[in-house]
Amino acid sequence: MTAVEFDREVAGLRSTLRTFTRRFTSDREESQDLVQDTMLKALMYRDKFREDTNLKGWLFTIMRNTFINNYRKAQRAKTSHDDTKELYYLNVEDTHTFNRPEGSVEFKEVWRNVNGIKDELLIPFKMHTTGYKYHEIAKHLNIPIGTVKNRIFHARKEIQKRLEGYQE
Repeated sequence: MTAVEFDREVAGLRSTLRTFTRRFTSDREESQDLVQDTMLKALMYRDKFREDTNLKGWLFTIMRNTFINNYRKAQRAKTSHDDTKELYYLNVEDTHTFNRPEGSVEFKEVWRNVNGIKDELLIPFKMHTTGYKYHEIAKHLNIPIGTVKNRIFHARKEIQKRLEGYQE
């Protein structure tokens, strides 16, 4: 494949790449940046592309890896290092809700409200929040998968309704 053909095929997959970015982000600008970065890398590393390779799959791999690298870079940027004498910043109070004196009471109250919903909603909800997949919950409780999804949805709605007074 010539360089011109390669460039034309990559450009032709732009809309497909834009659609694929929805797996990673819902932000429009971030999505456009991801497509642009992917296409730039594909054109820069054209010599790495092998003729017997699926071009769309190759581009999707570049996009996924670019997203992961950008995410990791952003996470590292959030990490702070305290180089001050006496480690001043490490001793700064954490203002997270549950670290305040009344936080323990709030935490218990939240869980009291969560545990107050009906067991038929609570059990699938707790299983889902602890990592069980829908099909695993359905099999364990011996109910259809649609019923599992419905109960988890209604559990969330019920919990949100009960916790409306806690929103600041």
